Amino acid sequence: MSKWSFTSHPASVGETYFEHLAASWGFAFRMLMGGLAALVHGLFPFLCVRTGSSIIKNLNDRMVVNRVKAGHVPASQASQARAR
Repeated sequence: MSKWSFTSHPASVGETYFEHLAASWGFAFRMLMGGLAALVHGLFPFLCVRTGSSIIKNLNDRMVVNRVKAGHVPASQASQARAR
């Protein structure tokens, strides 16, 4: 299959093209919100104190769970990553 295929990468993580599109856009939206929170926090240090780091942690946890479901990470490593 071509390296530029619209379906090869999504299939490698156990998703259809549209499932992958939705998941990617969900991550992108959350990252944008985290970035905006960090910008606000930079200007007003008393606002959004933990928002950016919470978003990053939640996205990482979701990514680990998705990798385990797709069979890319042994469950033992996933539980270690979540314990951090």
